[in-house]
Amino acid sequence: MTARIQTGRPYPLGPQVDARGANFALFSAHAERVELCLFDEHGRRELERIALPENTEGIWHGYLPGAYPGLLYGYRVHGPYAPHEGHRFNPHKLLLDPYARELAGSFHIGDLHFGYRIGGPRGDLAMDRRDNARVMPKSRLVDDSFSWGDDRPLRTPLRDTVIYEMHVGGFTRIHPDIPEYLRGSFKALRTPAVIDHLRRLGVTAVEFLPVQAWVDDRYLVESNLRNYWGYNSIGFFAPEPRYLGSGNHAEFKNTVAALHAAGIEVILDVVYNHTAEGNELGPTLCFRGIDNASYYWSSPESARYTMDFTGCGNSLRMSHPRVLQMVVDSLRYWVEVMHVDGFRFDLATTLARGPNGFDGDAPFLDVLAQDPVLAQVKLIAEPWDLGEGGYRVGGFPPGWSEWNGRYRDAMRPYWRGDGGIIGEVAGRLAASADLYHHDRRRPSASVNFITVHDGFTLQDLVSYNEKHNEGNGEDNKDGSNDNISWNCGVEGPTEDEDVIRLRQQQRRNFLATLLLSQGVPMILAGDEIGNSQGGNNNAYCQDNEIGWIDWSGRGVAGQDLTDFVARLVALRRSCNLSHDHFLEGKIRNPTGRKDIAWYRADGQEMTEPDWYFPDARFIAFAVDGATPALILLNAHFEPLSITVPAATGIARWRMEIDTTEANGAAKGALAPGDTYEVPARATLMLLGEGGPETASER
Repeated sequence: MTARIQTGRPYPLGPQVDARGANFALFSAHAERVELCLFDEHGRRELERIALPENTEGIWHGYLPGAYPGLLYGYRVHGPYAPHEGHRFNPHKLLLDPYARELAGSFHIGDLHFGYRIGGPRGDLAMDRRDNARVMPKSRLVDDSFSWGDDRPLRTPLRDTVIYEMHVGGFTRIHPDIPEYLRGSFKALRTPAVIDHLRRLGVTAVEFLPVQAWVDDRYLVESNLRNYWGYNSIGFFAPEPRYLGSGNHAEFKNTVAALHAAGIEVILDVVYNHTAEGNELGPTLCFRGIDNASYYWSSPESARYTMDFTGCGNSLRMSHPRVLQMVVDSLRYWVEVMHVDGFRFDLATTLARGPNGFDGDAPFLDVLAQDPVLAQVKLIAEPWDLGEGGYRVGGFPPGWSEWNGRYRDAMRPYWRGDGGIIGEVAGRLAASADLYHHDRRRPSASVNFITVHDGFTLQDLVSYNEKHNEGNGEDNKDGSNDNISWNCGVEGPTEDEDVIRLRQQQRRNFLATLLLSQGVPMILAGDEIGNSQGGNNNAYCQDNEIGWIDWSGRGVAGQDLTDFVARLVALRRSCNLSHDHFLEGKIRNPTGRKDIAWYRADGQEMTEPDWYFPDARFIAFAVDGATPALILLNAHFEPLSITVPAATGIARWRMEIDTTEANGAAKGALAPGDTYEVPARATLMLLGEGGPETASER
């Protein structure tokens, strides 16, 4: 093939296969030569090294006739090994194509993958000249053609969206209704056991933890652990091989098509803030060996060192136009070729950093806002990182939704029983207007959550006061110490029936509050069936029974809240409780009712001083909608006698939800002016009805 290599094209970047061969294009501004390396079908024997013949404005390219889907390849990039100048080229290290659509082989991070001599007297300043090709995974050419049939974007409006955060592997790893050979894979998510459960819940979108190819950290492997969550990306276009039973990325496409057919969107949790290569002492797998000075932020004191805004050793330099192009190309690929519906961006603040910190007009944010493909999908920021000024909740521009950590940090202490915070809680219930009501942003900018993958599960939130991360091998020092949790009187598992009942009631309180709030609710997979991680609040390395979802609680009375969640989701939808505008206590329609009204226990509307009562733990509010709803929250450990408030056109309030009941359902009705005792630690939802009231309905 060497004699027949042709000039090819500099665009598009990455591998492009056609009927005659393949074009290869790789960006490296500082390289002196780039070699395309071809391998046998097993990836063990290097067959040929072919110098890419042309460089167009920093893009090395060549067209190889006869190249075919399935061909295994990699790159060797020649240039200066000058760490003090930020350059770490090492042609002895085979490198992955940043644009590879599939990876072949498994990563085993050993000494051969490091570009410098480990343990040498000069540290990372001396080049390691040992070849790593035999043990390095390879990039694979693929044919992206796929018969999608009538699959098309669902475009579920954000106001109607209910997100279900899910780990692809752990969700099905020990699911009893899924064939063992499918468990832990994309294929498992297409089985009736999964599809039926998601439809029963009523969720409209699944948010996958990272599925782009990643690397297990060396220190974890040496401790017999793995990077379970996958926040250690190395291939931004390639699905993680461990989820592909056949190794073919079409498995992902088939899964997306099946979920779409069930009315469920797919959102990917993506990690573009850093890569698996770590800091300057990390391995050379891809970007570091291709052009370290371009891809990563270097320290202003010495280009030898990487800047770390992420806590993971490095930070991708998104201000560089070619790095930005790669990320946008990756996003477009997952939308246009893989048909995903949106993205949640891990540590999104890093993506908008410039030389002077976070920039609300950063190129990354501007590009996505004007991109005709990406501006139409769901864009969700994790609006913080570890750098200076990194906490940016409420600071992203229109077009973005954000994980609202302030919501979680209000609801947890409220249901723990903390007093004097009802003003804060009310603001979060109403979609955090203080954070998001600017620049024409809407309530859907707030993605509300009580629990997510990072932290306690809901069962553990009501069962543990302290974290129990001993299994992570870090002497229980990792993970947050501030969980704002309450164990209901006993730490961990118990046979005390009163404690068990209280924990179940608290779970219902959290779920009801979440699904009755304005904004976009997000549920952690397994919370509806009482999944526990044994108090581990940082199970990132637990690819085992700790991290996997335990389905034994399914169907257990009081433990399984699947029907309860489904009922809440259905009520949220049928009553039209989720609004496109911020609720401001104004009359907006002919009913004469305010869009939201807040009440004291005596049934009168709240006044300004009422919000600051130090022992207040009761919140009552009515939301107007297709069916008006009255929601009562009592986080106190004692019942509270209230007067049922009046509202224009409402003759009675019909009971729908009572979290003190094992199934969460309630019956009966109350009239305005009635006295009623709201149970301790309870959430009630009542729906308004007009017309005369009969005795049988009271």
